[in-house]
Amino acid sequence: MNEVGEQILRSTQCARIIMCISEMYGVSINDAADIYYNSETSNMIEDGIADLHCRSDKYLAEEVWNEHLTSSNKY
Repeated sequence: MNEVGEQILRSTQCARIIMCISEMYGVSINDAADIYYNSETSNMIEDGIADLHCRSDKYLAEEVWNEHLTSSNKY
């Protein structure tokens, strides 16, 4: 697969993860997008670390949400 195809797949996966966060945790799409794009998990998915892109959208949404909760409770 070429680079453009890989970017399309990553973008589509990001959108699905954001939708899962919104639906699973009752937050707006905008809030879900902020949570996702400010997470370390999203960076790891983008970098292809630990084959996270192979995990289910729901699993990744849970990971991002747990990371969000953990970072929110630090202060």
